[in-house]
Amino acid sequence: MKAMKIRTPAVSGLFYPSDPTLLALNVDGMLDDYTGINVPGKPIGFIAPHAGYAYSGPTAAAAYALLRSRNFRTAVIVAPSHLEQFNGISVYDGDAYRTPLGLINVDRELRDRLLSYKGLIRKSPLGHRDEHSIEVQLPFIQRINPEAKILPVVMGEQSSEYCSILSSALAGILEDSSAVLIASSDLSHFYHDEKAKEIDAIAASDIRMGLPMKLLDDLAERRCEACGGGPIASVMSACAQLGAADVRVLHQCTSGDVTGDRARVVGYLSAAISFPSGEGRNV
Repeated sequence: MKAMKIRTPAVSGLFYPSDPTLLALNVDGMLDDYTGINVPGKPIGFIAPHAGYAYSGPTAAAAYALLRSRNFRTAVIVAPSHLEQFNGISVYDGDAYRTPLGLINVDRELRDRLLSYKGLIRKSPLGHRDEHSIEVQLPFIQRINPEAKILPVVMGEQSSEYCSILSSALAGILEDSSAVLIASSDLSHFYHDEKAKEIDAIAASDIRMGLPMKLLDDLAERRCEACGGGPIASVMSACAQLGAADVRVLHQCTSGDVTGDRARVVGYLSAAISFPSGEGRNV
């Protein structure tokens, strides 16, 4: 039997606790702060930040607390690459990711369907090996749905062309699937808190209004920042193609709101994208 290819943790003990008991308590505590969170309609897409849990964990928890009440088989996570530069869109070529909470398997069937869209999307370890933007999402998924699988997707290039290709492919594979989409992104980096909130308000407005192409334009013109702007736009566009276009910002803050140090902060936002009430898939 062929040995499983498993992606081992890269930021365990740095971005989140390495001890499984402490990690579970940490995640559960953040989720419990949002007991009863809800939005109109049926959410299929989510935006969540990917910094250390001490900073962005509560913002991410708002999205995952909402997802906790939904029935989903697979979380398709679309993330940026911070450490490796490459052309195209990389779907993890292995069998599972490991966290201190155990293995979370890759949905190989859904991966094969995504890879059938020839061109920029390919199976590769690029963008997965030491990248944190997918890894930090996984303990949340493991705590809310221990049986869930993942489809880890990393964008090596975040142009509007790549976003258009990826969003169409994602909409195609999710049309008859019990999967949800998660865009992994932080917002502005290392401005004074006041300036960061001014910049982040532009990104939040584009997201709240359901305008992924305007978000990409504002990012290109440097009116706002988001390291995962491409993943956000791709997920928003895919959801819109599926008929889910109601976007609700669930939580927004900066690291300064957490630490009290407002000299050089990072911005965070979580959001849900839903079908209108009474419509959409049973997720």
